[in-house]
Amino acid sequence: MDAPEFSLGIEEEYLLVDRDSLALAEAPEALLAACSEELEGQVSPEYLQCQIEIGTRPCADIAAAREDLRRLRRTVSTQAARFNLTPIAASCHPLADWKNQHHTDKDRYNDLRRDLGGVVRRMLICGMHVHVGLGDDSLRADLMRQASYFLPHLLALSTSSPFWQGQDTGLASYRISVFDNLPRTGLPPNFTNWQDYTRSVQVLVDLGLIEDASKIWWDLRPSSRFPTLETRIMDVQPRLEDTLMLAAVNQCLMRMLWRLRRRNQRWRIYENFLIGENRWRAQRYGVTEGLIDFGAARIVPFADLAEELIALLAEDAEALGCLAEIERMRRIVAEGNSSIRQRAAAEAAGGDGEARMRAVVGHLIEEFHEGI
Repeated sequence: MDAPEFSLGIEEEYLLVDRDSLALAEAPEALLAACSEELEGQVSPEYLQCQIEIGTRPCADIAAAREDLRRLRRTVSTQAARFNLTPIAASCHPLADWKNQHHTDKDRYNDLRRDLGGVVRRMLICGMHVHVGLGDDSLRADLMRQASYFLPHLLALSTSSPFWQGQDTGLASYRISVFDNLPRTGLPPNFTNWQDYTRSVQVLVDLGLIEDASKIWWDLRPSSRFPTLETRIMDVQPRLEDTLMLAAVNQCLMRMLWRLRRRNQRWRIYENFLIGENRWRAQRYGVTEGLIDFGAARIVPFADLAEELIALLAEDAEALGCLAEIERMRRIVAEGNSSIRQRAAAEAAGGDGEARMRAVVGHLIEEFHEGI
């Protein structure tokens, strides 16, 4: 069995904030035009006018992904500064009210507003997506079934949205709560093969309910544009290096599952009911509480899960040149992911609620610019 490319592609969504007020600001057309000219198709508007999306080129390894992503972040930041704006990479703005935001006037987004009604109006959230190149459709279907087990682990590592409209939600990822209101979201169904997947999608296409598979927004899906599996469950990361850690873990997971398949082995398939319980625990607690190990029938602290993942993926990380990136999971457990750091920034600021949330925005601005 020939090895797939395991190439990487990373997409990130950013929020634009005013440098003085720290409130959300709409992207001027001139900003998008300047970014588009410099980035040659790697930047685009998003559903809301206060958002901007970037995407790396297909990258052979994590080193190439770092170089491209750093360039993208730096360019957006530099161009935004010309308009007294700055990007942040967090899945929710701590203070903003979705009712005050306007959607982008493009056919795709106008159609979404018409088709999805009130639930899409609340989509003041940002995520990150990681594509891993696999090539063969049957392989994509097979690995999607198995990789679903690890989706809660990726969410737990990534959580960056504890605040919503100035309030602490008690969740590590409030973004997931908002996104789950849309149709065709959540854990992917347990299709047994590629044909089952395509037949099911075609039912909705033939009925005119969706035009193609791009309107399916599961946590993990076969990309409709590229020969990749696209992981979508993760909150976007303020820090560049945390984005790269999550990308590397995704890449190594796919290679590990491919290695099992090559030896006529596979990861055990669990019901979505059980994986969904871990998904909830990740959404609620991030890395501060454990996830269920269904084989051992116990809740395992996330520090132990991280060590297990590093050991499980070490061979693949060595082969792909990203061992340092997956070992960064230890730092996330020790120092906290973004949801933990945001709460710490709010606590350190003191003062009233608005002052605390403004301090969190300032903290997010600083983290965005680390390493770029």
